[in-house]
Amino acid sequence: MTSPRRENGTLPDPRSLVDDAPMSRAQWGTVAVMVGLNALDGFDVLSISFASPGIAAAWGIDRAALGIVLAMELIGMAIGSVVLGGVADRIGRRSTILTCLLVMAGGMFGAATAQDVTTLSIWRVLTGLGIGGMLAATNAAVAEAANARRRALCVVLMAGGYPVGSVVGGSISALLLVHYDWQAVFIFGGLATLAFIPLVLWAAPESIAFLLHRRPMNALSRINHVLVRMGHAPVASLPAPEPKPQGVPVAQLFATPLARTSVLLTLAYFAHIMTFYFILKWIPKIVADMGFAPSDAAGVLVWASVGGAMGSLLLGLLTIRARLVPLTVGAMLLSVILVVLFGRGSANIPALSLVAAMAGFATNAGVVGLYAIIAEVFPTHLRATATGFVIGVGRGGSALAPVIAGFLFVAGYGLATVALLMALGSLVAAGALMVLRPDKTERSYGK
Repeated sequence: MTSPRRENGTLPDPRSLVDDAPMSRAQWGTVAVMVGLNALDGFDVLSISFASPGIAAAWGIDRAALGIVLAMELIGMAIGSVVLGGVADRIGRRSTILTCLLVMAGGMFGAATAQDVTTLSIWRVLTGLGIGGMLAATNAAVAEAANARRRALCVVLMAGGYPVGSVVGGSISALLLVHYDWQAVFIFGGLATLAFIPLVLWAAPESIAFLLHRRPMNALSRINHVLVRMGHAPVASLPAPEPKPQGVPVAQLFATPLARTSVLLTLAYFAHIMTFYFILKWIPKIVADMGFAPSDAAGVLVWASVGGAMGSLLLGLLTIRARLVPLTVGAMLLSVILVVLFGRGSANIPALSLVAAMAGFATNAGVVGLYAIIAEVFPTHLRATATGFVIGVGRGGSALAPVIAGFLFVAGYGLATVALLMALGSLVAAGALMVLRPDKTERSYGK
């Protein structure tokens, strides 16, 4: 157990113990749970994509109607991110995560009972509410569980859970679709969501940074409990509370000096996620329309997710040696090229899977880079709010991505043209990151 160090005769801020000490087993355990939660998000978001060929065949709906259904949980995620992101900064990351798990499970089980597009859309909005709040809370929870040296790496690893969930969930979905109808995908997702509740209760305590900021009545005992779990000695008292900023948290994001950063990061996320969700939402239907079986179409999406997981891992490792913003810009520029390449199509599943994997590699690396940037640049009392706002606005707008693609297809545009147009989002995002202030970028993300 690490003894608290005295600095000028006083005990250090508990946050300095977390920031300065090596990562403990308990901290890595919390990070692992958050990786798993983001993997769960990855499957729950894409469950509609895995099920979409079966839904279209069973209900006889066209691409335009299917595009609307594919966008519904993105609308829910936008609302959930903005609303529940702020809630996570008030009631805590852990309580918000547990609430979101219950909401997500209800939405998944409800989707399995849907008999028409309207009902399915309502359940998908509900699922999205939970996913949006979860993303905001887990991003903040990981940033506050990690030490200063490994913070960016841990956030990137957490975000990298998203494609891992798509790979694992997609592989299981492909097997389920061989033997069962599309409803089985949602039932499996609901059961997996409920299974995470005891894991969160066991391995994910509330963060020290949040407890220090909010100061509940039992803050000292709860902070000491977490410190002991991490291998530190308890502290006798807490430092004086910091002055609490006045005003609405979201409004604080657009006050000096955060306004410029907030606008640029929101624009970057909005634009890049349009490209990201075009790939993830439309791959199964595009491949199925080429004449391949739904299980083969799900398999191509799995390979896109495998590429996404590799992109997350590589970007995370590179953050140890290189600056985060240039890495993220490079991933976005690469995604433009690879999404356009995907639009050229192929006549066989192996070739489609390879291109999908490369596109997933680049697009997901750009997404996880943005998560890490957000976690680094915003202070504790605004971290979940900022994450929620950026994700909420971005995904609210990105709900248009599958809808726009669907209407472009119906209007007669070919895959190559649609892919080119949708790839421009990543180009806009890279441009937004390039004009971040160099001095702020270096201080916030520099090594």
